[in-house]
Amino acid sequence: MLNTNNVAPGTLTRSRTALALIAATLLVGASISEASAKSRHHRHHASHAHKAKSNWMNANASMGPSGSGHGFSGRASFYGNESGSKTASGQRFNQNSMTAAHRSLPFGTKLRVTHRGQSVVVTINDRGPFIKGRVLDLSKGAARAIGLTGAGVGHVTAEVVS
Repeated sequence: MLNTNNVAPGTLTRSRTALALIAATLLVGASISEASAKSRHHRHHASHAHKAKSNWMNANASMGPSGSGHGFSGRASFYGNESGSKTASGQRFNQNSMTAAHRSLPFGTKLRVTHRGQSVVVTINDRGPFIKGRVLDLSKGAARAIGLTGAGVGHVTAEVVS
């Protein structure tokens, strides 16, 4: 605790100001470190997605019979507010295009995605979804084509077509 008996006028105020400045600096520094850690975390996961070559299946998907032998099913969602930003493949995201994000399938892979009897062919051009239990993130246009926009999330089957 500060002894204020023999302190010149104004010194106590300067001490409190200095203490507040130090506390604010530490608080801001911690926030910057946390943001940096989150960025490193994202880059870490992105690098893992590129390493998965032979194991293109997501752990949350189940293999199923399909024409080409490469099919899976699971929960899918959609996204569309990011229109204009770059995807992981470097393309500009267009929410009305027939595209999708998958954690490890190669960019350019075409999938036939079916939901409640309606199908659409999408091209993988982004990474995701980053929510546990989901296997695909469809563009808003693709989700609209198969009737997924109402519920937001739904069970789909996907088959690699090329």
